[in-house]
Amino acid sequence: MEKEIKKFNKDNLNVRVYSEEALMGRSAAFFAAERLRKAISEKGFACLILGTGTSQYSFLGALKEELLEWDKITVFHLDEYRGLPEAHPASFRRYLRERILDDVRPGRVFLIDGNAADLRGEIAGYERLLRENPVDIACIGIGENGHIAFNDPPVADFNDTAWVKEVELDHACRMQQLGEGWFPSLDDVPEKAVTLTIPAIMSSLAISCVVPGSRKARAVNDTLHGEISESCPASVLRRHRDATLFLDKESFAYGV
Repeated sequence: MEKEIKKFNKDNLNVRVYSEEALMGRSAAFFAAERLRKAISEKGFACLILGTGTSQYSFLGALKEELLEWDKITVFHLDEYRGLPEAHPASFRRYLRERILDDVRPGRVFLIDGNAADLRGEIAGYERLLRENPVDIACIGIGENGHIAFNDPPVADFNDTAWVKEVELDHACRMQQLGEGWFPSLDDVPEKAVTLTIPAIMSSLAISCVVPGSRKARAVNDTLHGEISESCPASVLRRHRDATLFLDKESFAYGV
């Protein structure tokens, strides 16, 4: 596999740094594929959580190239905007279908319908599916405000009893979605979303966290060198028993 330019641990978190985003994406895809193969070998099936956003492009592109028995894989996703139809260009359901699902055709796919008429029922049903299908690997990113999924600092809870919940997005998070070009104006960015909570993500047997780009450098620095607290939700990854943070040199700009 691609040789990293730096490798170290921060508490329990494995950190790997690559010279460019494409190498980072390929390494993360290999890591995820190995965990999925192991699960399929041992159980006959695997469960996977996929994240979205521009930060996941290189990873998802590389994951599609891995030789996997996709018919034995169940896919969940991290979050979805409240009230946004799947046809909307910013819909995460649409993103996953176009970026990977339509190409690899997993055995089962469970996506959150943030536009459901009975949102409470949708959330309860999705949480039930997650609890009934333990996840072998969650493939996530980190937001500019340090969020994982849509667990922004104001709503992040390391001890949340729920695994899925509706949240209000903070201003920094909404500005990131605008800055990445998903919406024409801030007014168009939804104010609410449905997200997997931090305990749901942390319940995964393994976590792959892919974070490229200079816009994420501050959040990466806070994740690695700040206190483990909800003020930087991604810092909780330092407590996971099998989590790896994949960076490129831009996101690792602050160094160690």
